[in-house]
Amino acid sequence: MKKFVTIGILVLIAVTFVGALYYLYQKSEEDPVVYETEEPSEQTIIKKTVATGKIVPKEEVLIKPNISGIIDEIYIEAGDKIKQGDLIAKIRVIPNVSSLQSAKDNVATARINLDNEKKVYQRQKELYDKGVISANDYDAAEVSYQRSEQNYRSAQQNYEIVRTGTTSGIGSAANTLIRSTVEGMVLDVPVKTGNQVIESNNFNDGTTIATLADVNEMIFEGKVDESEVGKIKEDLPLEVTVGAIENKSFDAVLDYIAPKGVEENGAIQFEIKGTLNKADTTFIRAGLSANASIILAKATDVLAIKEALVQFDDETKKPYVEIMTGDQEFERREIELGVSDGINVEVTEGLKMGDKIKVWNQLKAPTNIAQN
Repeated sequence: MKKFVTIGILVLIAVTFVGALYYLYQKSEEDPVVYETEEPSEQTIIKKTVATGKIVPKEEVLIKPNISGIIDEIYIEAGDKIKQGDLIAKIRVIPNVSSLQSAKDNVATARINLDNEKKVYQRQKELYDKGVISANDYDAAEVSYQRSEQNYRSAQQNYEIVRTGTTSGIGSAANTLIRSTVEGMVLDVPVKTGNQVIESNNFNDGTTIATLADVNEMIFEGKVDESEVGKIKEDLPLEVTVGAIENKSFDAVLDYIAPKGVEENGAIQFEIKGTLNKADTTFIRAGLSANASIILAKATDVLAIKEALVQFDDETKKPYVEIMTGDQEFERREIELGVSDGINVEVTEGLKMGDKIKVWNQLKAPTNIAQN
């Protein structure tokens, strides 16, 4: 029995030894690790950040009445192009009873004063013709009479204005006819015939009858996060894309960055504005949503590689790549980086066209496996 156990152990050891030798032989026959390489290329790299917003007119003009009343007629509608002075609406004045009665009383009082001054003037004139009074007394009576006439006419006009909103003699200044103060397109007419409107004065903004704007001068109005606002500055170029207009972008210039941020959904947002290029005649409707790519830096036709090829030294933190020097032989080479767009990066020093750079995370398939 002991003899058979000894023989079994020897056989097991022999089999294990032969298996180890076969495994080592197979390992020595495996294909070596082969790294793929990539070469630098000439590219234009743009570093940018994106802001969301909308397209709005550079200036919107709100047309408001300077008298209260009822909209009697509207002569425009949204989308119309009008010139300065064109008629927009007509207002029918509904007089205030108290103001109307007061104006009517003023007319009666002015009439009484006028009649009295007329009698005084006629008496003074008779006395002056007889040589009883001096010329100064006569002139004073005449001036007083003329002043009473003027006061009477003013009281009558004021009464007409309170009653109807206008009066004879004031021509285009009649405020029942609302006219455009600028040239442009009608964006909105928020009132309808029969609506009551309130005059614009020092204590009230008044009712907006129409909103006008020059649609040839549009701007992008959006917001950027506080993490990005420190990277931008005025006069940077923008590329604006409008969701409703496919396959087209618009050039603009950043000309305003809000000095104060506003909290929205737990983040601080800063308002920005950019003026669109006037040379582009594409019609953009006011209020369309848009995105603006703010170009922070741009490198044109420069030597560039993929950022994934760049490694960083653990101690110095300097960037480097590995360059092929022979058959699967590589050497480390430090490089200087420039503008990056997050995918590709400019290389300012350390590389030249034709250099083969080691791809760290990609291996070539062994030749014999590929053929199978």
